[in-house]
Amino acid sequence: MTALSRSDIFKAGDLLNNTYRIESILGRGGTSEVYKARSEISGRVMAVKALRVEFASNDDFLSLMTREENIRDVRHDAIVRYFDTQRMANGVVYLVMEYVEGPSLDFKLKNGGMAASELMFVGQRITEGLIAAHSRNIVHRDLSPDNIILRGDSPADAVIIDFGIAKDSNPGAETIVGNEFAGKYAYAAPEQLGGNTDARSDIYSLGALLLSTFRGEKPDIGTNPMEILKNKGEPLIVQGVPEPLRGLILKMSHPDPTQRFQSAQELLAVFKDPNNLGALSQATQPVMDDATVMASAIMVAKPTPKDRDTNSSPIHQKTIPPELKVKRKHSPFVIILCVVLFSLIGVGVYISGSLDKFFGPKYPLAEPFSINIQRGEDGFTRAIGFVPSPEVELALSDLIEDLQGKVDLTLATGSVADTWGSGVVQIVRDTASLLDEFDISVFDETVSITGLAGNSEKKLAFEYAFDDGFPTGFFGKTKIKLGPRVLPVAQLEELLDNHIDCGRSKLFSPPVSGYGLQDRIIVTGRFAETASRDALQVAISDLAGERPVRIEADILNSPLCLIDAAFNKSKSGGFDVRLGFGKRLGENSTGIYIVGDNPVIDVAMPELIQSGYLYVSVVDVKGVVFHMLPNRTRRDNAIETLKSEAKDGFVRVAYSISEATENGRLAFTVDDSVLGKSRVIVLYSDQPLFGELRPTSESTESYVEALEAVSVKGELSVRSVDTGLITTKR
Repeated sequence: MTALSRSDIFKAGDLLNNTYRIESILGRGGTSEVYKARSEISGRVMAVKALRVEFASNDDFLSLMTREENIRDVRHDAIVRYFDTQRMANGVVYLVMEYVEGPSLDFKLKNGGMAASELMFVGQRITEGLIAAHSRNIVHRDLSPDNIILRGDSPADAVIIDFGIAKDSNPGAETIVGNEFAGKYAYAAPEQLGGNTDARSDIYSLGALLLSTFRGEKPDIGTNPMEILKNKGEPLIVQGVPEPLRGLILKMSHPDPTQRFQSAQELLAVFKDPNNLGALSQATQPVMDDATVMASAIMVAKPTPKDRDTNSSPIHQKTIPPELKVKRKHSPFVIILCVVLFSLIGVGVYISGSLDKFFGPKYPLAEPFSINIQRGEDGFTRAIGFVPSPEVELALSDLIEDLQGKVDLTLATGSVADTWGSGVVQIVRDTASLLDEFDISVFDETVSITGLAGNSEKKLAFEYAFDDGFPTGFFGKTKIKLGPRVLPVAQLEELLDNHIDCGRSKLFSPPVSGYGLQDRIIVTGRFAETASRDALQVAISDLAGERPVRIEADILNSPLCLIDAAFNKSKSGGFDVRLGFGKRLGENSTGIYIVGDNPVIDVAMPELIQSGYLYVSVVDVKGVVFHMLPNRTRRDNAIETLKSEAKDGFVRVAYSISEATENGRLAFTVDDSVLGKSRVIVLYSDQPLFGELRPTSESTESYVEALEAVSVKGELSVRSVDTGLITTKR
């Protein structure tokens, strides 16, 4: 992790927007710096990208930050989540985004690179993210190893973390920083040097960065503009890269955009089934002359006679030097006869299977031996890829059909163990029985499983099933999210009804269509004790899955909850409570008093209310009700009388010690016998509530019983209830 320095924009411990506490710096760039921060509210770790003051007033650079924040509309696990942009008083503009823990591809590149099988996972994952961005007409324009992070060091969980110069390709949208080239030369598509960019440019960059990460070295594209322009017009050198990554990179990074994959969707189909690459290459194969020797076709499935004649690809061409060519003259008839005879013999031997014991099955070669099985949000299961035998094909087909799905399986030969097929069947069966949604990708012996479990029981069962790893001969990783995908509001409302403690809690701004996987559940309410709140938190979390749950509630006590329940449907009358100190001037806006303090309580007298009666009481943490008005020292609680005593629109009901000594009215000090929260209750009635004066103090239960008694008689005429909160501490 990079150390903080004096010149950094933020320091460790800085608090941004009263929410994000800076912990450390993650990196520095020419115009901005990225920090690790933690939300003081949720405790979640975030990344904060800050634009330096000298660039914050530049419209071009500010547009970069604004455009980057706009990417938050793109929702995909392969794209970093953006949350908010803020400008500080000193001019610094910062962007708050998701913090992704893991090494970058640049780190992998500098430490020897990555295996082709791992990069197939990376490529598929980033392509899925590009599909999400391109569907919103957002082109990245700057894909490179340093802005791709492997979350948890998992190739299957690659994340694009920087959309700083992303271009909005909607009609009429402008290219950021004028029309100049934006992006890194080493990984940029040739057309970007001329200011032209579309989705195919991102495909080129992805191919170039996969190649560099495989080799463990950055591209050498030249040292001057002329060399760069010349080299960008040439195909990338892929010597030594195994198939199918080799063929994918060649087509992704073709200098001519029309010869690349034309969309990320088209590219994803080949990542999932490299056999599709052959079909895409057929349309653009050049005509070969007799000086060209063709290597075997890659990943060809179910060859036809035509395939065996044209099963070559331009990426395998090898030109024979003229001096090695042997020129012989033969009669055309002899040549044709030999070709026919050898063809008939070859076909007969092939059909008879006589060569199987020497060369193995006559299925096409698949490297890597791959298969993908998915069940999406729609519940439909799909399987596509290679199988080593008819028996495995039948077993998988029966399994997928039982799941109401569809298969597209191809018999092929590969360097896999005899137990490969049974292992894949077991993996699919165990996964499908426990997960609502899943994506299983298998490349040779490497397995990646991502999915969604409908509840915690299913997730735990899945983790238990794979606790000892995959079947013998397989290894890999799993990443399972906890669902359900949509949590109905009604289900949470029912839960709140079953956890009523100090009145019913409420959902804050619930979405009409239910809570999605990215939605936060916020509950407001009051509780008699912490245990009640925690019990509700656990109950909601069990339903919420991985959704964050926050309960914003006051912890009162049983007496206060009893009082709240008695008046929970009453409206405010504008009799606001103002708190102060007996020994000094000024308002106590916090409502907090320490032992020895002398609280002063004033009640506002609304101008529009001219008649009726006012009842003011304090209910303490032990459940004792102290009647401040009326009481034995002040029996008259008529509004007319109180208004005549009011000063600045407020009437005092709890006095300072010095005032009480002079006028004989109530005053009190805080001692350590009653610490916690007490509530001031102001009742307004259009007629007297009780037939006789209540005692100066009584229990909450007796006071509530008295209120209920007059209510049953139809004599209760409370028109409004206003409250205030007092907190006492040592």
